[in-house]
Amino acid sequence: MSARIKPSSQDDRLAEIFGAPVNQLYRVADTDVRTRRALELRSFLALTEEQVAWVRERVHARSAPDRGMDELSAEELRMDAQWMKAALSARRDYLAALDDVLRAEPLPEPARPVTFTQPVITARTVPTPGDTTAHPHPARGR
Repeated sequence: MSARIKPSSQDDRLAEIFGAPVNQLYRVADTDVRTRRALELRSFLALTEEQVAWVRERVHARSAPDRGMDELSAEELRMDAQWMKAALSARRDYLAALDDVLRAEPLPEPARPVTFTQPVITARTVPTPGDTTAHPHPARGR
């Protein structure tokens, strides 16, 4: 599965800051350096969070209450703890780097209602001698 498809814990934040869902941001990432950097870090974060979940599930399976005591291995649990430590450290680093990139991104401006005002002509043109298109002034009557 592509890292673009994997969810990350920061997807909602990215969508809020950039004003579009993550899948749409990947389509425009080539045009904006900060968006591209944020999405690269987001992809790394998604993979790392998946690693954390894998190790967590493995530890849960190895230490499940229905497993026999003879199946427990201190060495395997120690190795899982090292994997978990590495994955959590990487996650923290990616979160910090992503936070730095996102702090540099200006917050989107709230949408303001657009009003179009047309100038109103309040003066009338003065007819020139021989102008047959001029209409009589309404105050004077016909």
